Amino acid sequence: MKTLHTDIAVIGAGTAGLAAYRAARAAGKRAVLIEGGPYGTTCARVGCMPSKLLIAAAEAAHAAAHTDAFGVRVEGPVSVDGAAVMDRVKRERDRFVGFVLEGVENIPAQDKLHGYARFVSDTVLRVDDHTEVQAASVVIATGSRPAVPAPFQALGDRLVVNDDVFAWDTLPRRVAVFGPGVIGLELGQALSRLGVTVRVFGVSGSLGGITDPKVRDSARKVFQQEFYLDPDARVLETTRVGDEVEVRYVGLDNSERTERFDYALVATGRRANVDGLGLEHTSLKLDARGVPVYDRGTMQAGASAIFIAGDANADAPLLHEAADEGRIAGDNAARFPEVRPGQRRAPLGVVFSDPQIALIGTPFARLPAGTTVTGEVDFGDQGRSRVMLKNRGMLRVYADIESGRFLGAEMVGPSAEHIGHLLAWAVQQEMTVARMLEMPFYHPVIEEGLRTALRDAAARLAAAQARLQEAEAERKVA
Repeated sequence: MKTLHTDIAVIGAGTAGLAAYRAARAAGKRAVLIEGGPYGTTCARVGCMPSKLLIAAAEAAHAAAHTDAFGVRVEGPVSVDGAAVMDRVKRERDRFVGFVLEGVENIPAQDKLHGYARFVSDTVLRVDDHTEVQAASVVIATGSRPAVPAPFQALGDRLVVNDDVFAWDTLPRRVAVFGPGVIGLELGQALSRLGVTVRVFGVSGSLGGITDPKVRDSARKVFQQEFYLDPDARVLETTRVGDEVEVRYVGLDNSERTERFDYALVATGRRANVDGLGLEHTSLKLDARGVPVYDRGTMQAGASAIFIAGDANADAPLLHEAADEGRIAGDNAARFPEVRPGQRRAPLGVVFSDPQIALIGTPFARLPAGTTVTGEVDFGDQGRSRVMLKNRGMLRVYADIESGRFLGAEMVGPSAEHIGHLLAWAVQQEMTVARMLEMPFYHPVIEEGLRTALRDAAARLAAAQARLQEAEAERKVA
């Protein structure tokens, strides 16, 4: 057993781990990256990039099949070559992974240690059976993995998670998708547009992370026009029959159905990779999920010399959040025990469905009761959206009555990834609705729909503020 001394030990060489390592090195400390699996981030290997490659192919197929409304005739049905689709997905995926690997290769060899780390104490790690690492502080950046409920385990190799989809050599004929969250919705719609028979089943009505009931209802109606989607499904039984998955369920028309699929794609959430770290040997307090309790501002777990960043803390499993958290964790690990809160950006989430979904700032479900107003726009008659036949969906914006400050928004509609960025910037700048309406809006653009929603919010703010003033005047008279 070799002994290695370092200032900071970073467990995991994904997005958060690499950011933590770089921050620690920038602070002048010695750091070692410990990685048990292959190098390359979740985003590049099985997440953001390969999924967008599949979606791009699906969008091309969908556009080619829907030209008639513009007076453009494409002779014959659109043909999808599944093998060619997956070949490009994998080739381009490997290219993106290669960029990540180049960055890892530039890290000095003495700063990389291969193997799986387990805690012996708060600051002592054992890596496999070959090295004991003694560090002044530790950053946990071990990422996450798909969470598969026990009932699906009996499906064997007919059960797939998103990681497995990008290993396919061609497209299957039929897929049942369980979980219409970000991953299930993106992949389910993409597969459907590429000619795969898809059924998407959810629970409790959840859809794409949307918490605003009106926006969620708009999204449900839009997607149900294109493929089978039941966000509140009654799945009676899921069994393996030969090389197929048989699903018995109650359909949207309340009739019982039985269908067979090549695969069951389970996209029911992700689980933090912390259960194999030997956390029982640390001083850390764990939550009900087994994840260390930590400070979201400093990334510090309790008062210990352990910090946790990225998907491992089960907070916001997004690449930009992981990068920010890794940077904060690495910086504070370097300055421990003098930790300080790092910069956290305005919340922003995007689902790359069509229409897209964007969630910005304070979600509807967390708005303070009775202190906010909502402005909205339906994209059905929005000018530029209608020109492009993208006129589907809804945007709702939220504002604080007393200050007029813009708090957040939820949206399903065209260009949501771009409008979402504008709105996230507005949240971070703590802009008021009035100030936002002073910004330029070109014509004709989809952003004019945003202006409509903001104008609606401004009118509601004025009415609410007038009521408050009247109530205050009456109180003074009394």
